Amino acid sequence: MTLQAPHPTPAQIKRWRKYLADEIAEGAVYRELANKRTGEERLILLGLADAETRHEEHWRMLLGEHAAKAARPSLRRVMLRFLARHFGSVFVLALAQRAEGDSPYAADTDATRQMAADELVHEEVVRGLATRGRNRLSGNFRAAVFGANDGLVSNLALVMGIGATGVASSMVLFSGIAGLLAGALSMAAGEFVSVRSQLELLSASKPTQVTLAAAPDLDLDANELVLVYKARGMNDEDAAHRAAERMGIYSCDCNPSLSLWPEREESEQEREHEEIGSAMGAASSSFCFFASGAVIPILPFIFGMSGTPAIMLAAALVGIALLLTGGVVGLLSGASPTKRGLRQLAIGLGAAGITYALGLLFGGSVA
Repeated sequence: MTLQAPHPTPAQIKRWRKYLADEIAEGAVYRELANKRTGEERLILLGLADAETRHEEHWRMLLGEHAAKAARPSLRRVMLRFLARHFGSVFVLALAQRAEGDSPYAADTDATRQMAADELVHEEVVRGLATRGRNRLSGNFRAAVFGANDGLVSNLALVMGIGATGVASSMVLFSGIAGLLAGALSMAAGEFVSVRSQLELLSASKPTQVTLAAAPDLDLDANELVLVYKARGMNDEDAAHRAAERMGIYSCDCNPSLSLWPEREESEQEREHEEIGSAMGAASSSFCFFASGAVIPILPFIFGMSGTPAIMLAAALVGIALLLTGGVVGLLSGASPTKRGLRQLAIGLGAAGITYALGLLFGGSVA
């Protein structure tokens, strides 16, 4: 058991109080997340909260009477608790993962080696939970983020390039609207073809029920039905069981997983189709996602602004949006949202800057 330090320094007291406040906040975050989950995930989160309680006790024992004066947890923990209480999404888990990964215990001799090891394990546990959440995220959500980002960058580059040539604001606005429609329609058409092709491939690969009709007339000594199931990837034993069941020789009670009833085949096929979605739905979503980003660069021109002020405001608005979409992409990928946001900002404004320079060049040459 860890005993109270005989004469802790003011710096130690301040640091330990900070650790204690952070541990209390982290435990609260995991309990808030557990309240929004059931089953195994709830038990895992409550287990993490219990571990944070053990860490709290360590700092309480070291602080002794100094533990009575509470400290404020870090801003990150405060924000995490607020998000966990009101949202409880994969984004909170992604942020909690980073908080666990930034633990100072490994370099602090006042923390036990077990506590430092706990924090490393906690990071992996939260990473696993966050990965589950990322895998459950709708494909449409991911498409929304990336589609909006495409609209932001491409239309900002177009607006800045055209605006730099010195043409009338009405021409810049028309070009921006044309870019929005062209890009959104292109995205929608591409998504429609992609999803439609996937559905057609699924339909072409779907096993037919011809085996049910042909089974009564097959030669039992040369059972070609076995070849059908071997062609679908079964081994010899499984294929023989399935063929025998189809021909009514016996029911495969010894291994229920080998039974493949028509209803089961149809339900699996329906589930695959549901995961992909409809071609028209995907096309409509892509159109809206791209357009939602592409409309931002032309907002200043829609509201009557013109010239350099309109271009600068468009760049500022898009910059804010790029930081947000980049941060979301960072959270989805488990990386730093700040770094991803800044990278997204640099790429977007860099592309727009190039087209702006080209617009200045061509505008000057025309003049």
